[in-house]
Order: sequence, then structure tokens, then C-alpha cells
Amino acid sequence: MGVDYGTNSVRAVVVDLEDGREIAVGVYEYKRGEHGIVVSRQDHQLARQHPTDYVEGFVAAVGGAVKAAGKVKGFEVERVVGIGVDATGSTPLPVDREGVPLAMLRQFKDNPDAMAWLWKDHTAWKEAAAITQRAGELKVPYLGKCGGTYSSEWFWSKIWRCRVSSPKVFRAAYSWVELCDFVPAWACGITNPAAIRRSVCAAGHKAMYHAAWGGLPSVEFLKTLHPDLAALRGRLYDEAVASNEIAGRLTPEVAKKVGLPAGIVVAVGAIDAHHGAVGAGVRPGVLVKVIGTSTCDMAVAPTAPEELPGVCGLVPGSIIPGMVGVEAGQSAVGDIFNWFARGFGGGHEALTREATKLAPGQSGLLALDWNNGNRTILVDPRLSGLLVGQTLHTTVGEVYRALVEATAFGARAIVERMEEYGVKIKTVVNCGGIAEKSGLVMQIYADVLGRPMLVSRSSQTCALGAAMFGGVAAGAWKTVEAAQRAMCGVKEKKYVPQGRAVKVYNELYSLYRRLHDAFGGVERKADLGGVMKRLMELRG
Repeated sequence: MGVDYGTNSVRAVVVDLEDGREIAVGVYEYKRGEHGIVVSRQDHQLARQHPTDYVEGFVAAVGGAVKAAGKVKGFEVERVVGIGVDATGSTPLPVDREGVPLAMLRQFKDNPDAMAWLWKDHTAWKEAAAITQRAGELKVPYLGKCGGTYSSEWFWSKIWRCRVSSPKVFRAAYSWVELCDFVPAWACGITNPAAIRRSVCAAGHKAMYHAAWGGLPSVEFLKTLHPDLAALRGRLYDEAVASNEIAGRLTPEVAKKVGLPAGIVVAVGAIDAHHGAVGAGVRPGVLVKVIGTSTCDMAVAPTAPEELPGVCGLVPGSIIPGMVGVEAGQSAVGDIFNWFARGFGGGHEALTREATKLAPGQSGLLALDWNNGNRTILVDPRLSGLLVGQTLHTTVGEVYRALVEATAFGARAIVERMEEYGVKIKTVVNCGGIAEKSGLVMQIYADVLGRPMLVSRSSQTCALGAAMFGGVAAGAWKTVEAAQRAMCGVKEKKYVPQGRAVKVYNELYSLYRRLHDAFGGVERKADLGGVMKRLMELRG
């Protein structure tokens, strides 16, 4: 079984280990907040989730999947050998000495700071900037493996922000646990935070963990940020491991609630996109794009450069054990499309029809895809979206296409950065609902990136990858690669770059890079005077 904790819901999938066939699915939509997210009208950067949704979600989704599988001929519940878990990240939760999330305690149940700090929470941008600055001043190596810039989306900046914004919550928290570590621990009855097996995926990509410097950042460094962070370090963890290892075994209490036998192996968790990359068939030379509300771009390599500026990490074992995992991504993709469709355009289907009628460059528009900040390669949550080239004749279909193109240009910038530092990309496999449903998006991506776009055969790649790790941890497969050979595949439909479109998009991309570098602070003396006129020429 694979259990996938997404931004708005949790999905559980029962998977056949022999061929990756999905036997049954259970889904739980988070009940609290707006579409499962607790937000603030006073601070648009705040995004939290109530941990009660995580516990209820496991029972409902896993129990629903088991019940649905029971109706499938040949399924026997006793043959479920393992459970894998993935979750959004960095999504840390403050917990007490017994591992209970503070938001589940009566005195903190309505306090957003006591809830899980969702991956898309950017309230800690000041703290992230301070971490980056201090690491540079002290010349410590901690940012060398995570792109050189610490993010407001990540572990330490969020915890520090909690210390600033809510000292009472911070003092009540004995420890902090990533969502992908909390769920396996809860399912296995592990209540001591020190006994929780921590994911090297979350630790390495989000918490500055690396074996090269002995794990988490030193007490001395953390003390220069805040003495309370230094004091917390000893209550976190010393070791983080890959997801082919066992986190624990399903307790009788949880097993009874979901209809599974007690004692089933539960694998160490990981971040959703990393397991999604495994489920989509990531391997050296293959980039996997997990396209959802945001995107995560995942690659692996037997070895990797010492540093890769602007990416979210170079972490051994974070995706496939024995290889270096490389993560990058965009803070908003589906979120941008949804924002425009709901607020301005009258729905995705109508906008897609109008946008499909247009040739590359015909809109005369060019956009920046930073509506939720820039995750890679600028790593700056204070950047915002931009639309250039509007006239009195601009249509909503033209704007929609420009927004899709902007996310494609952002994706190309990431690929170019990876290849610049020696991580070669030959093939791109896409997964997620947008990749499956939108031929417009996939064709634009193929034309902009100049590479064929493949789409994963599975519609649940994150849960499929999690299920693979459940099988590997339980011994059903010896290696993740063996599981991939049996269980992964792509759809027959392939999106191939079109020559004329590639030529136009190459020029539009050069204009995009001018905007990107100017507004991103890379080129402070950039001359943007000709951008609008060139867009008008291309439109003509």
C-alpha cells in the first residue's frame, strides 16, 4: 500500500507488486480550513494544516482502499506486505514529549502556530534570509548541498519563525517532526520523538542534514541564529535514513481501524515528489516533473557536483538509495492556472480551447511565473508575478496561454541550471493531473524545453512510489530499481517538439530570461526597453 499526503487530501492506493497495477484507491479530503489549508486574511504567506486531518485521513483513506480492494477478485488482505508513506515537505509539526501534535491539545487546538507548517507557508522569509546571511558570514558548508540559499519553505526557518511569532507554542514543543516522519510513527505507535526514524529525504533537502558534517547543523551555528534553536537540536535526531528501511510495524489498534493485519511493515517516509519520481521511473538521465499546485523536478545521479546553486538539494539516498537525489521546482504552477481560471477566465476548459487556437508568440504577452515566489533558481519568496504586453485587445485566452508558457520557461531555466553543473537530462517524464489532462500544457512544455514530454502511466505516482518502498522495506523486492522495472511505465501518447514553435519559443525564452534576471536581481543594469516592442513584432 502507498499512502500519499498531498496539499488538499490524502490518498491510499493498493498496488500489485508484480506489475504496478492499482487495485483500489481511498481518498480523504481534509476537513479543516479552506480546502484543507488554514489561512490568514491578514497574512497571505501563512498556510497551516491541522494534524487531526492527518490521523483521520489515514484511517479513512487506507480503510477505504482496503474496503474497495476487498471487492476485487483475487485480493486477499493477508497478502498486503508493506505500507509506504509520502507527504508534502517541508511540513514540520510541533509535538510534546509523547509525540502528540500540540494542535491536538485543548489549549492549542485553534492556534495556527501549533499546527503543521505546510510546505507553502512563507511567513519565515526573514528567518530564511538570516540563515543564508549567517551561513555566508561564518563560511559554514551547510547551504552547499541545498543550492546556496535557505528557503522560507524549509524546516529551520519555520521553527525559528515560531519562536519569534509564538514563544508559548515554541516552549511547549518538546520536538518537531516532519509530516512524512509523523505518519509512520503514529501508525506504528512510536510516541517518543527520539525513537522516530527520520527521513533523509526531508532532513537532507530541508533541514541542512548531511553526513559530511555529522548530520544537522552544529549547536554552535544554531546558537548564532538563536540560543533556543541550539537547545532544540538535542531533542531532534542524529541520524536520518532512506525509505527502503523500516520505520516500524502497524499497531493492532490502527490495523483494526483500517482493516489490515497488525504487524505489517511500514517504511520510512519521504517527501511526496521524491516518491513520485520513483513511481514515474526516475533514473540517471531522466527528469521527473511532478506537476500539481506547484512542481517538483527530480533527478538522480550516481555522483553529483559539490554544489548546484539555486536547487533544493543534493542528497544521497533521498530518492533512490545509493544515488544522489537532485530536487528543484516552481512554487506555483497549477495554483497559477486555478487562480486565473477562478478569478478571471470562466473555467479551465473554455480557457484551454481559446489558448489552443493561438500560435506561439501570437498573444504578444510574456509572463513571469512567480505568483507564489521563486523556489528555483532564485529562491526568493518575495518575488511576484508579472504580465507584459497587454493591449486593449488582450483576451483571457491569451493571458491563460501566457501563464502556461511562463511556467514552461521557468521549467527550462531549471533544466539549464542542472545541465550547467553536470546533471544531464535526456528525457522528461511528467506526472500529476495537469500532465494527464492538458495536452496544451504538455505540448507547450515540449516546444519550450525542446524535448519530448512523456506522461507516467500511473495517475498516482507518489502513492505508487510509496507502495514500492513499502514492498522493498518488507523484502518483496531487493532494490528500488527492481521494483521500478516491474511496476513503472509511461503512456503511449508522447508530445514531440514542433520545429516552428521551438524557434519562436527560443526567442521568447531569451526575453523571459531578461525579465527573470532583471526582476530577480541577477542583472541590476538590465535594459528592458525593447521587450514590449519585440513582443509586438512577434505577435505580428
